[in-house]
Amino acid sequence: MADAIPFIDLKSQYHSLESSIKNRINKVLEHGQYIMGPEIAELEQQLAAYVGIKHCITASSGTDTLLIALMALGVKPGDEVITTPFTFISTGEMIALAGAKPVFVDIDPISYNIDPALIEAAITPRTKAIMPVSLYGQCADFDAINAIAEKHGIAVIEDAAQSFGATYKGKRSCGVSTIGSTSFFPSKPLGAYGDGGALFTDDDALATIMRQVRLHGQEKRYYHARIGLNGRLDTIQAAVLLAKMETFDWEVEQRGRIGQTYTELIKAAAIDVVVPSIAEGSTSVYAQYSIQVPDRENVIKRLNESGVPTAVHYPIPLHLQPAFSYLALGQGAFPISEKAASRIMSLPMHPYLETTTQEEIVEALIKAVEDAA
Repeated sequence: MADAIPFIDLKSQYHSLESSIKNRINKVLEHGQYIMGPEIAELEQQLAAYVGIKHCITASSGTDTLLIALMALGVKPGDEVITTPFTFISTGEMIALAGAKPVFVDIDPISYNIDPALIEAAITPRTKAIMPVSLYGQCADFDAINAIAEKHGIAVIEDAAQSFGATYKGKRSCGVSTIGSTSFFPSKPLGAYGDGGALFTDDDALATIMRQVRLHGQEKRYYHARIGLNGRLDTIQAAVLLAKMETFDWEVEQRGRIGQTYTELIKAAAIDVVVPSIAEGSTSVYAQYSIQVPDRENVIKRLNESGVPTAVHYPIPLHLQPAFSYLALGQGAFPISEKAASRIMSLPMHPYLETTTQEEIVEALIKAVEDAA
C-alpha cells in the first residue's frame, strides 16, 4: 500500500461541507450568543424530528448525558444500575459518579450488546435502571429489554453513543427506550468539532428535569429547583452539527453500504475472522467496523506495517478496570466479554471510504491473518 490511509476521514467530510460549516459558524460569531444561542433550539428540533421523539436536550458530551439521565431518574447512593462490562468507561463511570452501583451483565456473543436473557437474574429491589449500550453502531435488543424493565417497573437508558442513525424494528436509535443518550464526539457517526451529546425522551416530565439538570438545576433564572451541572452544548458545536445534518442521511446510507462491502469481501476470503452480524429488523451505522481475529497483536502489527491503521474497542472490560476493583469481580466473571475483548479490533471506517481502498485493506488483512497463523 503506497500511502497510509486514515482510520476516520474527517478532512474529506469537512471539504464536502466546508461552505455550510463556515457560514453557520460565522452566523454564531456575528450574533455572539455562544452559550444557548438560537442554533441550540434549531438543532434540538431537527434531532427530535429525526429520531421521531418529542424532546431532544443537547448537552456538553455523551458522558454528561448519561449522568444527566441518571440524575433525572433520581438515581442515588444505594441504587443499582444494570449495564454491560463491554463498553467504554463512561457507561459504568457515570453510574458510579451518581453514587450507584454498576451491576454488570455479560454480552451476547453475536451482537456484543448486553444479553437480555441474563438481565432479569441481576435485578434486585435496589435496581433503578437498565443501561444497555448499542455498541459498534447496532441497537441492543430493546423489545426484550423493555419488556423486562416494564415488568419490574424500572427505566431504560440507551447508551447510543455509537449508534445514532441506526434503526431497530422501524424505530431510530435514541427513540427505543425511556431515555436515549448519544455522543457527538468528532469520530462518532454524527460528530461535532469538540465534545457534545444529546438526550431524547417522550416523557414530558423527564424532559423538563433533564433540561433543568443540564443548566445547574435551574427552573428559571437564578431559581434552582434541583442540583444540576453545567452540561450545555456550545452554540458553535450546534452550528457544526446543523451543517452535518444536511448530509447525514447520505452518510448513514454509505456507512451501511461500506460495512456490508467489508463483510462480503472478508467472507469471500474464507479466513479466520469473525465479521459483524446485524440482527434481523436492525440496521447499523458501523461507528466502528469491528472484527475478531486470532493473535490480534501480530495481526495489528502486520496491518500497521502495511499502512492500515487499526483500533481496539475495548481491550479491557469494565469489571477488570482498576477503577472498578472495589466491585471485586475478577477474571472469568464475564467470559463472553473477556473473550471478545481479547480478540476484537476495528478497521478503517467512514462514509468516504472507497471500495478500492477497502479491497486493499482486506488484502492486507488476509495476509496479516495468514502470516500470524
